[in-house]
Amino acid sequence: MFEANVYANRRRVLLERMAAMTQEGARGIAVFLGNVDAAMNYRGNDYKFRQDSNFLYYWGIDEPCFAAVLDLDSADECLYGNDVDIDDIIWMGPQPSVASKGGLIGCAVTKPLAEFAAAVADAVAKGRPVHYLPPARYYNQMTLAELTGASSAAVRKTAPMASENGKHASEELVKAVVSMRLIKEQCEIDEIDKACDIGYLMHTEARRGCKPGVLEQHIVGRMEGVTYSYGWGPSFTTILSQNGETLHNHSHHQIITPGRLLVVDAGAESNTHYASDFTRTYPCSGKFTTKQREIYDIVEQANELAFSLTKPGTSYWEVHCATVRYMLEQLKALDFVRGDVDEMTACGISGLFMPHGLGHNMGMDVHDMEDLGENYVGYGDERQRSPLLGMGNLRMARDLKPGHVISDEPGIYFIPALIEQWKREGTDKGFVNYAKLEEYYDFGGIRLEDDVLVTEDGARRLGSQRLPIKSSDIEEIMANE
Repeated sequence: MFEANVYANRRRVLLERMAAMTQEGARGIAVFLGNVDAAMNYRGNDYKFRQDSNFLYYWGIDEPCFAAVLDLDSADECLYGNDVDIDDIIWMGPQPSVASKGGLIGCAVTKPLAEFAAAVADAVAKGRPVHYLPPARYYNQMTLAELTGASSAAVRKTAPMASENGKHASEELVKAVVSMRLIKEQCEIDEIDKACDIGYLMHTEARRGCKPGVLEQHIVGRMEGVTYSYGWGPSFTTILSQNGETLHNHSHHQIITPGRLLVVDAGAESNTHYASDFTRTYPCSGKFTTKQREIYDIVEQANELAFSLTKPGTSYWEVHCATVRYMLEQLKALDFVRGDVDEMTACGISGLFMPHGLGHNMGMDVHDMEDLGENYVGYGDERQRSPLLGMGNLRMARDLKPGHVISDEPGIYFIPALIEQWKREGTDKGFVNYAKLEEYYDFGGIRLEDDVLVTEDGARRLGSQRLPIKSSDIEEIMANE
């Protein structure tokens, strides 16, 4: 938890931004639901609790069964939660009061949780706008539907308040929250640095564990143990696989086999729930083959190029386009593709080799605010999403500003099913040398990812030290571990 003034100031700024988007005297209320415990297989054996990130951002309480209301007309605010009773004390011990917790976040007014529904019902009855964010959890989805009289499906959809008050998530509130959370405060940057330091240790365990004969699951266990030792745990389900051509491969059943490549995409959360997200690719033999090194070095240089271009005054769309153009140039030099590189870039030929975007926003969520709508977060009103594979999967395309935190994660993959589909349907427009690609059907894939902060004069990689990335450095380190 940060200092109380951090949360109080965030709520003040939110009031100002909502005032700029809503009608004076009829702005209504903004409703925030925290998460509740969720049973894993029976009540009392719950999944590890993770608070809603938007609730954490504005209200700071990292515990279940809290809610809050911010009155956009009067600026009144109230935190709702329950003080513990004797049964709670028996199982959990004495706990601070809700009022004392309110003091920690600069909120002077607190009430029992039962009064939260009455406050929302009062606003609905008076015809006041009820602004809320699209809920990520089904429990909150059902709760909001009950409070507003909307269907459970409708509350997940975002629309302007003028269209149908309270029946959909508020586009005004979504835009206001996105505008704030996109630009990280220094206290947030410090926490992301901590998460990246845990991620460094996590990936060091992965590299050390990448030895022939080792079960992938054993490596994952060691990695995730690090995140629990130093932070909250993994920031997302660990991707570790020798089938790197499957972008999000969560199966860890294989034995590390000489000659293959191991893609490790994993991150950690700090105890305040800020995330890291790194990817490295290792040769299972400890040394890259000639074919592997050729492709690896292209990806590594693409990572460096993207970082060098990341600065205020450019857009991440431009950085993505320049990066995939570079990769197509290098793939052309190896005879994977033939023809004019600019035409290939415009046609989206890079999507055959890199079907994902260059990066995404990061912060309290590893894909920051994706629950609010990827286009609101990564595009806004600045540009439209491309329909092309790869180009259209770019999650962050905005003009870059100091305080943006983004991932830099180019990759090259050889996906037999996708290659065969493009060949069958002529998607490549004659640019692709399929005879060459057939030699790489058993190659897998390579991805290399760092977390980057946009600064006043450029960018810096987050964390106190960078994971080794150059192919020569990787081989030297693996030979001595």
